[in-house]
Amino acid sequence: MKYRYSIWRPVSGYLAGATAARTGDEMSGPAIVLLAYAVTRSSAAGSALLAGLTIAAAVGGPVFGALLDRAPRPERLLAAVLAGYAAGIFAISASVGRLALPAVVVIALAAGMLNPAVAGGWTAQLPRLATGDSLQRASALDGLTYSTASLAGPGLAALIAAALGARLAVIAAAALVGLAASAALMAWRHATMPLPRRSPFRPAAGLIAIARIPPLRRATATSVVSFVGVGMLLVCCPVLGAQRLGGAARGPLLISAMAVAALGANALLARRQFRHEPDIRVFASTLILAASMAAAAIAAGWLTLLAVAVGGVGDGPQLTALFAVRHRDSPPHMRGQVFSTAASLKIAGLSAGAALAGPLVGWSLTGCLLAAAGTELCAAAIYLVTGPTRRQQPGSTRQDTEHPVPEPAVANP
Repeated sequence: MKYRYSIWRPVSGYLAGATAARTGDEMSGPAIVLLAYAVTRSSAAGSALLAGLTIAAAVGGPVFGALLDRAPRPERLLAAVLAGYAAGIFAISASVGRLALPAVVVIALAAGMLNPAVAGGWTAQLPRLATGDSLQRASALDGLTYSTASLAGPGLAALIAAALGARLAVIAAAALVGLAASAALMAWRHATMPLPRRSPFRPAAGLIAIARIPPLRRATATSVVSFVGVGMLLVCCPVLGAQRLGGAARGPLLISAMAVAALGANALLARRQFRHEPDIRVFASTLILAASMAAAAIAAGWLTLLAVAVGGVGDGPQLTALFAVRHRDSPPHMRGQVFSTAASLKIAGLSAGAALAGPLVGWSLTGCLLAAAGTELCAAAIYLVTGPTRRQQPGSTRQDTEHPVPEPAVANP
């Protein structure tokens, strides 16, 4: 029991801030899709805005990660970027229905540049609070913040949109992200580990490390393609709500149901130590997601809720497994770049899926969900064909010695 408390105390502030940021982020996507659908009565508008909000992360993540690894006080940079992201979400809420759609998409693109702070910006700093076995448990608790946000975010978006309107749901999402910005300044007051040496500003370094370190390459490629399918599912939710659950505003409840299952799965992971390598959980999760999306394509009425919920059993463990792989194999002085770049690539996959789903769901909702299931199978296939990985020594955070990443010159150690 003392062991659990010793972990909880240093990470409690971190978990509170991360939960607020991620809940606001999880609210923003469904709320923006609902707002666009309410104003235009077209799923294509919501698809375009969600794609704009997420695709820019492919550029913003590497830049943010490189700055984070150089910052003498990373929490200050994180707070500033979160505040900017909150302002961007608010600007979207103020613009939909008042500006032309292309102009709102430009605003979404600008806001999306700052999105990687929500995921990689927090998690990359977790080793400052916990190490060794404590880091494994802290990573599982970190995964719980995603599951909690995935549960609360869409549900809050649906409730606020139904009671007060979709525009206020977007504003509430921005407020939560803004609250997390202030929390970020205090989250690392219990940090016991010093910052690693500062790396030179090389935005591409994280991508190079991911490409050259086999476990990172395999896990990242699999998760990115998997998130294409998740992006397709997200765009389908308002239409599923309208056609099967009695109202478009009930669509986000599908994602909340998925999050309940993910929360349970991650809670189990947080309580247990697993002997097997986390890599295999990345693979297994994509198969579960594929089965869930295929079932959602053919389910009737409220059975759709159950079909989508099954996907959470895969989605939750996939996330914690990804964290474990990144903490294990990222070079310490490049951890911010690896986490932010990998998060950016996943967000870009989500964006690609959202963009593809726009025309597909207009053609056939069932066809779009089956395409999403097929995408998850493609992700599983990518895991199998990317080749074997070498197991790291226990506690190692260095890269595979057969695929070394060139050490950059040290600046301001």
